[in-house]
Amino acid sequence: MVNAIQEQIAKRAAKEVQDGQIINLGIGIPTLVAKYVDNDSVYFHTENGMLGVASVDEEDIDPNVVNAGKIPVGEAIGSSFFNSAESFGMIRGGHVDVAILGVLQVDEHARIANWAVPGKNIIGVGGAMDLLIGAKKVIVTMSHTSKDQKSKILKDCTFPITSTRSVDTIITELAVFNYFDEQLHLVELMPGATLEKVEANTEASFVIALK
Repeated sequence: MVNAIQEQIAKRAAKEVQDGQIINLGIGIPTLVAKYVDNDSVYFHTENGMLGVASVDEEDIDPNVVNAGKIPVGEAIGSSFFNSAESFGMIRGGHVDVAILGVLQVDEHARIANWAVPGKNIIGVGGAMDLLIGAKKVIVTMSHTSKDQKSKILKDCTFPITSTRSVDTIITELAVFNYFDEQLHLVELMPGATLEKVEANTEASFVIALK
């Protein structure tokens, strides 16, 4: 069930989207981003084979038109459909400008873990590895801490990492980090958050670069 924190993170992630970009939205919080992007020149891509994903009213749902998370979606004007091989060819060929992914953990080198939890059955890595290699920019959206209030921004991921590629931006309900010069940089506090709270809930080292 979607909650206010997830909506807040998605709304902030939408601010990263720019005119003319092709955006791939991952499962979880990223699927909420589209409703906060009010821009007809942005094109949403899903790896199961569609470019031009749009929101859909309940009465207009077609059960055959779904995103990669099997959530019903609509078709924007001019949308196109293709098979999975062509979709991954677009990703691997560098034709996706931004990938917005949900993650389980991220380390202080901005490497993510989002596909496996030791001891639990998960379907598999999906398109995350390909997006990390092929997308020009990668943004992750996540809760800052786990259900037991432990940091999910760690010195080293304890779950298997998805790729050695570092992501560019991390957005949580507490903070926004950018990764450059081989360090995480805290660039923004989310509404209601304090620097002290971010420091207390972040295991990874980071540079304070608030404006």
